[in-house]
Order: sequence, then C-alpha cells, then structure tokens
Amino acid sequence: MFTVLKKLSWFFKMRWRRYTIAVVLLTIVGIMDVLPPKLIGTAVDGIQQGTMTPGKLTELVAFWAGLTVVGYVITCVWWSLLFGSSFVLERTLRSRLMRHFMRMTPTFYERNRTGDLMARATNDLGAVSQTAGFGILTLIDSTLFMLTILVMMAGVISWKLTLAALLPLPLMALIMQHFGKKIHERFTEQQDAFGNLNDQVLESVSGVRVIRAFVQEEADRRRFGAMTDDVFRKNIAVAKIDALFEPTVKILVGISYLIGLCYGGVLVFRTEISLGELVSFNMFLGMLIWPMFAIGELINIMQRGNASLDRINETLGAKPDVEDAERTVPLQVPESLEFNGVTFRYPSSTIDNLVDVSITLKRGQTLGIVGRTGSGKTTLLKQLLREYPLGQGRLTAGGVPLGDIALREIRGWIGYVPQQPILFSKTIRENIGYGLEGEMDEAQLGKALDLAAFRKDVTFLPDGLETLVGEKGVALSGGQKQRVSIARAVIANPEILMLDDALSAVDAKTETEILQGIRRERAGKTTLIATHRLSAVQHADWIIVLDEGRIVEEGAHEQLIRNGGWYKEQYDRQQLATAVEA
Repeated sequence: MFTVLKKLSWFFKMRWRRYTIAVVLLTIVGIMDVLPPKLIGTAVDGIQQGTMTPGKLTELVAFWAGLTVVGYVITCVWWSLLFGSSFVLERTLRSRLMRHFMRMTPTFYERNRTGDLMARATNDLGAVSQTAGFGILTLIDSTLFMLTILVMMAGVISWKLTLAALLPLPLMALIMQHFGKKIHERFTEQQDAFGNLNDQVLESVSGVRVIRAFVQEEADRRRFGAMTDDVFRKNIAVAKIDALFEPTVKILVGISYLIGLCYGGVLVFRTEISLGELVSFNMFLGMLIWPMFAIGELINIMQRGNASLDRINETLGAKPDVEDAERTVPLQVPESLEFNGVTFRYPSSTIDNLVDVSITLKRGQTLGIVGRTGSGKTTLLKQLLREYPLGQGRLTAGGVPLGDIALREIRGWIGYVPQQPILFSKTIRENIGYGLEGEMDEAQLGKALDLAAFRKDVTFLPDGLETLVGEKGVALSGGQKQRVSIARAVIANPEILMLDDALSAVDAKTETEILQGIRRERAGKTTLIATHRLSAVQHADWIIVLDEGRIVEEGAHEQLIRNGGWYKEQYDRQQLATAVEA
C-alpha cells in the first residue's frame, strides 16, 4: 500500500522542509486536540467532588479558548504547506509529462491513444496529487494522532479499558487490506476505460463532418453510449468498494463504544476509574472515529494514487527511439545531402518502405520526388527530419552522418510543410510566426505572405491577419491552410525547405506563382518537393520517381520525358486533364 510513497520519495526529498514543518505542526495540533476531553473529565470530577470553584472554572475555560486559537493558527499553516506541496507535485509531474510528450517520436503516438494520454495528464495526476496532500494527512491522523489518543486512554485513564475497546481493530485491518487490493484493481480498470472514452470523444468531435456526411450520427451515439455505460459500470464497481469502508468502520467503532460503556461502567462501579475519566474515555473513543475512518481513506487514496502513478510512470518510462548521439558533430550549413543505399522500414511495418535509395543533392539544388500513392515520398522526407530511427545504408549532411548531428540543429535547418497542414487555434499572424525565435517584423511577414501567395486572401478575411483560424484551421479552406503553412515554413528562410504535397489544394495559377517565388527568393538554398502534380517539379534540378520505396526513374524533366516511362505517361495525362479543364 505504501509503495506509492516510496515511488514519490524523490519529491518528498525535494520538498522535505515544507513536509517536515507540516508534519510537525500536524502532530502538535493532534496532541493539542486530546487535551479538551481531559479538561472536561477534570471539570466533571471537580463538580462531582465539589472542588470546582468559579475561579478554577474560569481558568479552565480561558485555557481551552487559548488552545483553540493557537490550534486554529497552526492548522492554517500546516494546511497551506501540505496541500500547497501537493499542488507543486501535480505541476511538476504535468510539466514532466509535457516535456516528455514533446520529446517522443511518432512511434510513441502510434502505440498510445490521445484520449488515454489526456486521462493520464488529468485524472491520474489529480489522484497522485491527492496522495501527496490528503494521503499524508490521513497517514498522520491514522498513526500519530491515533497513537496520541491511545496513549492518553491507556496511560492516563485505564489500559484495561483501552485494550478491551480496541479488540475490533485487528478485524478492521484485515478487512481494509482486502478492500485495498480491490480498489487498486478496479480503479486501474476505471482509468483505462476513461482513457478509451476520452479517445472516442476526440475522434467524434474532430471527425464530426465525416460522421454527418455518412449519416452516422446515430451509430456514433450508440458507440459513445456503449463506452459511457462501460465507464459507468467501472465507476460503480469502484464506488461499491468505496461504500463498504464507512459502514465497516462505523460498525467496528460502534462495537468499541459498546465495549467501552459496558466495561467502563464496571470499572467505575469498582472505583478503578472515576466518572470524569469514563466521560473523558468516551470522548477519546469518539475522537478515534476519524482516525479509524482515516485508515479506510488512507488505503483508498494510497491504492488510487499507486495505480495512477504506475500509469504516469509507464508513460514517462517510454524512451524515444530517436535521440542525440553521445558526441554530436556541429555543422552550421550542410553543403550537401546524400542518401547512399538507404533502406528503411517503419517500426510497425512488415516490409521495407525505402529500398536501396541513393541520391546526392548539393546545396542550392531542388529535388523533385514523385510517384504513386504509398510509394515512399513522405518516408524519404521524414528520414531527414529524423522522426524515426535511421535505417540501413548511409545518410549524410555535408559528409557527416545524420545520426552524429544534434536533432535540434538538423531541424533548425529545415522548414517543413506536411501533407496535412497543422494550424493552431491562434490568429493567422501567430501561426505564421510560430517557428521564429524572436519577434516577427512586418517586412518578414510581408515577404512570407508574398511567397505563399496569401496576401490577396488576407483582405477577404474578417479580421485580416488577426483572424482566428479555429481548431486545426477549421475556419480556412484547404488551399488557405496549405498557404499559411507554407508562409510559416519560409518566413525563417531555412537552409532546407521540404514541401510534402503542399500544393495539392491550390489551383494551377497559384501553384505557379508560389513556385516562381520560391525559386527566385531561395536561390542558393536547398529545396525538396514531394508531389503528385508533376508541374510542381518541372523546374527541379533532379527528379526521382519512387515505386514501392525504390527509385525506378531519375533525371531532369526533359530526360525523364525522353525515357518514356511512368513519369512521361503521368505527365501527358496531367497535361491532357489541364487542357480539358481549360
């Protein structure tokens, strides 16, 4: 049960001063709380024996009032220290998770669902935070506070009566241990089910247009209803165990009360204890109710926290499959990019996705990458982004193996426009300047807008560059999203620009305008263009045709036309389609 505290020992060591002060103050308050019953017992005995004078009563009441004020102040201090630290733990773990998510490669996100990761970053973190706050409180109350009360009962009043009243406790310990195991199992299942539900909601919300287009609203509601019922059932399973804690404690405490009253009455009759001491003893028994409840709460909280921390640690324990080498080679500007017999397979694939690819690209050249859908165009670009582990063969930048260059440095060279543009829920201006280190000046912005052929669109937007694009750019058309994404990539004037089918949603005239601007402004810089539309790579210095990950044709545009292969066939078909549309 207490393994969760061992797992969190790194945090307790880091915040040991706050926890030490909080625990010491909590202990002091616990000792102060056992004094009022003794004062009441003394008052009862004084009244019974006729020794309680008005002066003594006034002193007793004043002492009690002072005790209450001091206890109140101390409680405020330990409460803020203890629960403040638990919020610090939650913030620390959430920051670690976010940094971890930013470091992880696509392989990690292929294995883990977004909804489940969100559940771990919200519900599970809350459960761990509660362990470091309320869990520590219940631990102190169920041990030190209980021991303090027991010492007062046994040492000051009667050890015989105390021993008799505590006979139900061993039974309570066995029952709580059984409940604790059940809580751990069922809470883990509950959190897993909540993660699945999160994932379903995300898919339904992001795909609502497709759901409506295929008239699948009712089917999606049924799927959601089934998952909601599953979460409900698992929450009820946890609640059923939770519901057993309080009645169990009440029954056992009631038995202790019964024993205390019956046996205590016998001891009073025998004059082994006074009436005031019996009153004090019963008040102490009443004070034991919360520590006994705390035992149940402690087991509940610790098991929940342990299950949640295991899920969080499982996520944090995942290692990225692409990391910097122990010793990296600094390289400011790559004078060349070379693929030499590169063969690559995705971790989840059963076949090679690139096979024996060899290309040499000098700085300032443009490479066109064409081929059928699934031929490996995007895979080739992702090798340069180092999103996956390098395959066989040799991939170098400026003669240096890519694996020996720091990832941050590699990605600092590259401006990348993916197939599916990813825009953030910000303004167009903020999206375009997203990758810049410093402030974005108007000259930079204007140049990027011109290169992306987006300036004319700005005038038609409701708030111009301050228009919010909505989640994933929902407020913009497909072509507008692509052009904003292009502007974001070119504004930093990267050494290497990679366009991954980034002009598929724009018309031929706009495509020509964008390509002419890129050729003009990026003279001396390297560009890679992967596309289905061959007009986008006609101007390229070198073009490769991929098929099932292999280079089946390569050369300049005129050379490939003369060869009469797939490239010429596709080019003639596209030219004919353009002529028909015109």
